[in-house]
Amino acid sequence: MRLVTYSDGAAPLLGALEGAEVVRLAGEGVPPDMLGLLAGGDAALTTARRAVLRGERRPLSAVRLLAPLSRPGKILGVGRNYGAHAAEGGLAAQEKPRIFVKLSTSVIGTGAPIPKPSSVTKLDYETELAVVIGKRGRRIPAREALAHVGGYTILNDVSARELQFDVSPPQTSFAKSMDGFCPMGPCLVTSDEIADVAAIELRGWVNGELVQQGSTSDLIFPVPVLIAYLSSYLTLEPGDVIATGTPAGVGAFRKPPRYLAPGDTVRMEIPGIGVLENRVEAES
Repeated sequence: MRLVTYSDGAAPLLGALEGAEVVRLAGEGVPPDMLGLLAGGDAALTTARRAVLRGERRPLSAVRLLAPLSRPGKILGVGRNYGAHAAEGGLAAQEKPRIFVKLSTSVIGTGAPIPKPSSVTKLDYETELAVVIGKRGRRIPAREALAHVGGYTILNDVSARELQFDVSPPQTSFAKSMDGFCPMGPCLVTSDEIADVAAIELRGWVNGELVQQGSTSDLIFPVPVLIAYLSSYLTLEPGDVIATGTPAGVGAFRKPPRYLAPGDTVRMEIPGIGVLENRVEAES
């Protein structure tokens, strides 16, 4: 299923994408939101699939897609997790995952503006596959990790590079957690729709120019390894998000560097999930 959170002018609604239509998921036994649906496990997903058959349908053009999860419990980022991205920064592959957090207040949906604070001059983009946890777990073996995944979405790990690279001590989590610095969407694709998480293609454009192109086959720490590693330190819960890293081509390592400015449009695509697109606007 391609699950969405959307608005038709009122409160956020839970839905499913069916071609060019959004089907509202509601009725007896259907949780009211995405977090409840994930927490409900297989039984809730079965009920949701049945609801698709009878749900109210609206043209996708008549509604506004929101972030699939407006306030994830945890957003865990992984730095320099693609071989080509590490290489473009002149860095060797790490021996263990480098973890940071993005705060849930930074989440926005596709189509929402990315606010650029006037104090930020090195605003950057990162195209990422995001893993959404569907089953609670602690100390999860890598061989069992994918059974804990509820679905996948696209995440733009927007970053203020001056706070990440130019200050001492580095403020990575702060640099990546300002309001609007975590676009996610357009939908959450359930894990059964992804044939091979180790062979997912990612592409990113700025103002129509292709700037990032890669595959999860280049991940230094693949998805099962990340889930096992993170869960060795903390409990993963339904609705938690793991941002798995970005391919080469970010603005900071281009020659010359290419940072985002008001008016720029950032478009990211993962086949089977869709397109996440946001415009940069000066923060008011």
